[in-house]
Amino acid sequence: MLRKFVNKLQSDLLKKHIGPFLFCFFTLMFLLLMQFLILHIDQLIGKDIPLLVIFELIITNLAYMVVLAAPMAVLVATLMAFGKFSELQELTAIRASGVHPMKVILPVLTASILLCIGLAWFSNDMLPEANHKSRSLFIDIRLKKPGFDLKANEFYDGLDGYIFLVDHIDNETDSLYGITLFQEPTRNTDRAFIKAKKGYLFSENSEMLSLYLFEGNMQKFPLTSDRNKTTLEISNFKEHRITFDLADLAFEKSDPKRRNRSDRTMNIQSMKVIVDSLSLDINKQIQNAVALRNTLPDINSDEPGRERRSIEGNNPENDTTLVTSSLVVNAQSSSGDQKRVLETAISDLNNYKASLQNIKANILFRKKSVNRYLVEIHKKFSIPFACIVFILLGAPIGIMTKRGNFGVAAMISTVILTFYWISLIQGEKLADRLFVSPFVGMWTFNIVFSVIGIILLIRLTTEFRISDIFSKDD
Repeated sequence: MLRKFVNKLQSDLLKKHIGPFLFCFFTLMFLLLMQFLILHIDQLIGKDIPLLVIFELIITNLAYMVVLAAPMAVLVATLMAFGKFSELQELTAIRASGVHPMKVILPVLTASILLCIGLAWFSNDMLPEANHKSRSLFIDIRLKKPGFDLKANEFYDGLDGYIFLVDHIDNETDSLYGITLFQEPTRNTDRAFIKAKKGYLFSENSEMLSLYLFEGNMQKFPLTSDRNKTTLEISNFKEHRITFDLADLAFEKSDPKRRNRSDRTMNIQSMKVIVDSLSLDINKQIQNAVALRNTLPDINSDEPGRERRSIEGNNPENDTTLVTSSLVVNAQSSSGDQKRVLETAISDLNNYKASLQNIKANILFRKKSVNRYLVEIHKKFSIPFACIVFILLGAPIGIMTKRGNFGVAAMISTVILTFYWISLIQGEKLADRLFVSPFVGMWTFNIVFSVIGIILLIRLTTEFRISDIFSKDD
């Protein structure tokens, strides 16, 4: 009879989670979708983009919304279900029946573990592909009519190596007026400053973009052999064409394997390969630093012109001669030779310092890259694990509130989630900047909330108190 009573309570408590969870989940999905559309509406409207493409873009972006919305929905549902459970005095009833409250909570905790496993799988296998397709679609939309990416009287640096400034844009004809173009120096082009009265952009294919300019002038700064001199070439033109290579940005939907991937478009296995490669590069840089140190003159070498001096006093048994690693300036016969020796020594030291700084910069860059990938790896587990954390934290808080309505649950969950997500974002930033390890950045607050939840559960379901430990010691 008691067993049937417990099973009924367990199933009833699980049922109380389903409704609030689904309601909160779809509400959060709707809010996240509205936020996404507000942020990107200017990129979607006015470009004659087919509705199917827009729908595909929205669907691919729903993946990251699922990962964010599920843990939040778990917290709200837990607060409501256990608040109602406590409000109806069901906790008192099972205690009076001699049933441990954890037996009732255990099925809910088991369901959260299963949800955590499902979300972790989704984050690793489905989310990277969805992010990758979403990124590709954004670039395809950008290439549809590149002129619409420009805004009047605003600098535009969407094309590598160039900065645009346009006074006016005719949206009906895609014509540009009052064009100023800054061309950065590359291997094939010189630094240049170009102005034209009008022009237009034309996308010939997914990899080439042409800018046609009319009635303008160009100020070019070609490189010279003498770095201290600057050459300026000024020319006028009636018509000028510049072709931009968009091969790096052109992602063909028919061949996704050719597309570049970032850390958020990779699964754990791919990121681990990159982390291992970067770790090997770091070790090579360290070896280079050691090899660079070994290129300095050996202090034990016995070469003419090196200073010898005793460092143990006048005792012949302990007399040791130290050969310094630099030539003795005073040993040179003329002031000119002394000056050359000093200049050579200073030059060698400056080169050594520059090489070490370069190695240090390379190591720092690779360490930050490693941390960035490790953060993404930990994030694929830490966010799904929040489903378990919010059960451990939400169950005792819901019992203590003794209120099962949505208003109370929404207010409490807003405070908890705000603190949780801010902490997670700041932890990611600190880990990316090497202030903390990726594990600490992504798991600290999961651990803290779990400990708080476990302490509250022990307090509510048993007679044990932390103060009892100190009282027994006394």
